Amino acid sequence: MSLISVQDVKRRGMSVVDTALKEGPVHLVKSNRAEYVVMSEQDYQELMSDLADARLAASEKDLAAGRVRRGDASKLMTELLDES
Repeated sequence: MSLISVQDVKRRGMSVVDTALKEGPVHLVKSNRAEYVVMSEQDYQELMSDLADARLAASEKDLAAGRVRRGDASKLMTELLDES
């Protein structure tokens, strides 16, 4: 992952980010700390797809293990709040 200072982006413009994105996501550094991550739209969509797949797999595992309760959402929230 590339590191670019925010000041460098201010001086040189987005072309410095575009160039670095060819190698993958880019950390933008501000005050000597990585503050932001910039990634291509394709990388972002893949990340979101992987996340959705992982959430679905976890839900299916919960369902198979019987850790799923069916019912009205407001009723379930009331039950959860009463338990705490």
